[in-house]
Amino acid sequence: MLEKFLDMSLVQRIVVGILVGILFGIFFPTWTFISILGTLFVSCLKAIAPILVFFLTMASIAKHKIGNKTFVKPILILYLVGTLLSALVAVIVSSIFTVPITLQETVSEKAPQSLESVLSTMLTNVTQNPVQSLIDANYLGVLFWAVLLGLAFRARSESTKELVDQISIALSQVVQVIIAFAPIGILGLVYQSIATTGIAGLAEYLQLLLVLLGTMLFVALVVYPFLTFLFIKENPYPLIFFCLKESALPAFFTRSSAANIPINMMLAERLKLTKESYSISIPLGATINMGGAAITISLMTLTAVHSLGI
Repeated sequence: MLEKFLDMSLVQRIVVGILVGILFGIFFPTWTFISILGTLFVSCLKAIAPILVFFLTMASIAKHKIGNKTFVKPILILYLVGTLLSALVAVIVSSIFTVPITLQETVSEKAPQSLESVLSTMLTNVTQNPVQSLIDANYLGVLFWAVLLGLAFRARSESTKELVDQISIALSQVVQVIIAFAPIGILGLVYQSIATTGIAGLAEYLQLLLVLLGTMLFVALVVYPFLTFLFIKENPYPLIFFCLKESALPAFFTRSSAANIPINMMLAERLKLTKESYSISIPLGATINMGGAAITISLMTLTAVHSLGI
């Protein structure tokens, strides 16, 4: 059984982990130690993500050659359009399928009251101390300092640039090791949800879950393919299904765009995309794009990069 399990693809092993997590959550709800597996997995991804983004972006900028296109502009346009359309679909669906819910806690944070406060917060995050940005996983700050240092390294020797690049490669290998434990981590996350809420508790929110999942599927299978088709002028679904298969499952269960950054980085590397493009656009998308961010990042970034022939 172990040999057959190891022969499976990562996605197949994740599906097995989901099923085992559901069964354990139903029949052994008191085995709370299992939930630590999910916590450790997400913590490891969140911990390595800022460092990976920092060195990967710095290495990409340092080794960038004049004339090479990064295609960040069309990717940002896709982010904005994708987010706008996702929000529009969400508003329409929520007005058609009204689901009353009871909030367990009051929200202490207040929404920004003016454009000035939004810009002030953004500029503060961008110029935050680089070490603190890494600790807080503040990707605007991480990207800002990585770009500055990358530009500074461009004037250094090739051996110095190669050292920075080798560090980014080593970090990528660490991420691959962490991702290899995704089935166990997702098992813990699913177990925690089932054991904490229970089947009866989940049934109470069944209607809400159906509305949420239906909306997400509509955006992923209708809105994004439409945007993809506008760029590549061919059947978009092979690319869409590939991104969903490789990135959507961990994105859905980790529920964190930050935790999914390393996964999307590895996905972009597997597709042999331009590092100068995805090393900036993926972490930037995790910060600015909230249309189901973890899934949208991979779909929108890979769509733009693929369609532009990189």
